[in-house]
Amino acid sequence: MAPDVDARARPLWMLLGPAFVAAIAYVDPGNVAANVSAGAQFGYLLVWVIVVANLMACLVQYLSAKLGVVTGRSLPEAVGARMGRGTRLTYWLQAELVAMATDLAEVVGGAIALYLLFDLPLLIGGVITGAVSLILLLIRDRRGQNVFERVITGLLMVIAIGFFTSLIAAPPPLGQAAAGLVPRFDGPESILLAAAMLGATVMPHAVYLHSGLTRDRHGHPPAGAMRAALLRATRWDVGIAMLVAGAVNLSMLLVAATTLQGMDNTDSIEGAHDAVSSALGPTVALLFAIGLLASGLASSSVGAYAGAMIMQGLLRRSVPLLARRLITLLPALAVLAAGVDPSRALVLSQVVLSFGIPFALIPLIRLTGDPALMGTDVNTRTTTVLGWVVAGLISLLNVVLIYLTLTS
Repeated sequence: MAPDVDARARPLWMLLGPAFVAAIAYVDPGNVAANVSAGAQFGYLLVWVIVVANLMACLVQYLSAKLGVVTGRSLPEAVGARMGRGTRLTYWLQAELVAMATDLAEVVGGAIALYLLFDLPLLIGGVITGAVSLILLLIRDRRGQNVFERVITGLLMVIAIGFFTSLIAAPPPLGQAAAGLVPRFDGPESILLAAAMLGATVMPHAVYLHSGLTRDRHGHPPAGAMRAALLRATRWDVGIAMLVAGAVNLSMLLVAATTLQGMDNTDSIEGAHDAVSSALGPTVALLFAIGLLASGLASSSVGAYAGAMIMQGLLRRSVPLLARRLITLLPALAVLAAGVDPSRALVLSQVVLSFGIPFALIPLIRLTGDPALMGTDVNTRTTTVLGWVVAGLISLLNVVLIYLTLTS
């Protein structure tokens, strides 16, 4: 499949979009829970985690997008093509568990936002979030990817406004914020939150999804000037989208560190919302809740889309949208119905995502570093080394987290 219009003849802005859909995964309710908890408990200590995680995300998302353009396959399809049936099914199972953890964060986050805005019970809010995400998926199915991208990008802007408002209302002291760029921890809980922040930023389902998004949007052009133009546009797409997502994540932590540190009950999103209302006023708190709602609705639809792509690539079968939506929605609704602390469930879901990252990153680095598959667009040696460093750092953090969990 090739693009219907030569990419060289189109303005750069018309080639942007897939990365903004993937970027929704980087500003979902799990990010809100992890970043707010980190800022409220440890102040500016973990600013460096957001910066490093966002730089990692830029590299990872570009490699995923490049794989889709160059090979014409999504990452799940490319991985599945190199596996036997048993290995492929096992790999799908871990990816499906990650998709469920993703949906848990997004549906629970949407339910919390609806509770904050309209005092709806969490279970009903979860059902509404799931239903709206299905509607957004139907928009893509019936109106095409371009319309879906515009809707999701609009929701991304709502999210940004919702959280930037708090930052503008309470600017952080620059010196203390800059000191947070020095990598360090302060006990096991800070490592747990760092893993949650990392899992909420470099998200496995976004890595799987982005390859398919760019393939579906740009096609699979042969090597040459057109492909080079698309890859150049993709670098801009990823850079801008990750800059927006990183700025939103940083604003969450900085607001929590500036206004919520030392306050009671800030270890939950509801408590953080109440604290923001007390410190910055009801208008800022309202925008905070609206940003959270937009985050839950958009990320839930994107997560379900990623789940469908994972299932299609690894199980080699398409699943109706309603069925796909229910597969990952039901565990999230079960958590809400069981009365589990929703904010804690959000943070722990991000830790689960962190464990799934190596399963997405290692195949991605190997595939994009394979000259037989990528041809002239194979990774440079420097890119490959950086990719392995990213995968190694994330894996090391997970090992430390397991050790601390078992010994605590």
